[in-house]
Amino acid sequence: MELTRVLVPAREGRAVRVSAGQLIRVSTPEGAQVGDFFAFCASDPVEHLSAAHTRGHTSRLFPVPGEPFVTDRRRPILTLTDDTSPGRHDMLIAACDPARYELLGHHGWHASCAENLKAAMRELEVDVTTVPQPVNFFMDIPVTADDVIEWRSSPAAPGDAVTLRAELDCFVVVSACPQDLVDVNGMRPGPLEIEILDK
Repeated sequence: MELTRVLVPAREGRAVRVSAGQLIRVSTPEGAQVGDFFAFCASDPVEHLSAAHTRGHTSRLFPVPGEPFVTDRRRPILTLTDDTSPGRHDMLIAACDPARYELLGHHGWHASCAENLKAAMRELEVDVTTVPQPVNFFMDIPVTADDVIEWRSSPAAPGDAVTLRAELDCFVVVSACPQDLVDVNGMRPGPLEIEILDK
């Protein structure tokens, strides 16, 4: 049963509080939109979902359904339960930030996932001073046989979604990545949607 639906407008971020046992579904209504995903323990937001610790825990570049994402204290915080997309996701690339856009040649302000995270958490009255490595849903960043990282446009189709089960009470943040200088969103950032489902 659906409890909450939150639209994440293109280039923006939204945060929600989720209870242990609830399901979180993140979808790309228009397709090809990357979602930078962050999670923080509600009891102590210093503890957060860690891509690095998750890679070590699962021995994979990305979990498969049934496997957990763990925190920097190596505790499961969310479990990937379902994935209707082509399954191309990333846990190697840092969240875009103002410095990234400046290095890409952009002048002036540009929306970024790092700033979206901080703004969304402020809405929940939680201060985030360090931006963790995100889980980048629908982002296709393969590593070649020559150990080169390739940047590809997201293959996710309209309506593709990932579903996760919360293992701990947590704050979840989804940023509809505003990247339009590197082709990860088809050069056309779009919206995402968060649905919170009951246990």
